[in-house]
Amino acid sequence: MTKSYLIAKAEINHETIVNRSRFICYLFPCQSYQALKKRLTELQIEHPSANHHCYSFVAGKPDDSQRYGFSDDGEPSGTAGRPMLAVLQGSEVGQVAAIVVRYFGGVKLGTGGLQRAYGGSVREALTVLTTEVKVETTEKYLVCDYHHVKDVNHLVDVTASSIKSQDYQEKVKFVLAIPDDQLKLFEQQLLTLSAGSLLLTSVDG
Repeated sequence: MTKSYLIAKAEINHETIVNRSRFICYLFPCQSYQALKKRLTELQIEHPSANHHCYSFVAGKPDDSQRYGFSDDGEPSGTAGRPMLAVLQGSEVGQVAAIVVRYFGGVKLGTGGLQRAYGGSVREALTVLTTEVKVETTEKYLVCDYHHVKDVNHLVDVTASSIKSQDYQEKVKFVLAIPDDQLKLFEQQLLTLSAGSLLLTSVDG
């Protein structure tokens, strides 16, 4: 199971020219098809005279086999979106989309040439993409007495967790985001420091 992975940090674009055709690749952060569609619409308006606006996206983890999609946008089937997707999936970057805007230069590239051009456009753009590490976390609910707050804060620090919210009433109520690979350690340390009196519970229930 993937605990952390790279994600796109900001949008970039990179242009390549193949036999006089221009291939402008836009790479950008993407967590849903809706986000992809919004940017696609903007680029169709920005490049109204382009011949094709092909895309591919991986909305989740790099190895997510469910949240992805692609389009050839009028190019021969399998020559644009799928090779672009193959490059994205092989890049080990998640939550990323690629839109390649093509201006036809008058020379037909053929099926193999199109696959190489679209895949290569994404591959080259990836070399200038800035990324950051996304750590998979689980949100947990914790209720404790005031004298345990310092210990809880210490555990948050040593496990690189974060406090999503905290409510100081009769007791202190925390919502914590704990890295998946630190969850077991957090639970064990919590039991130890509280002599078994403190337990993490599901935020949903």
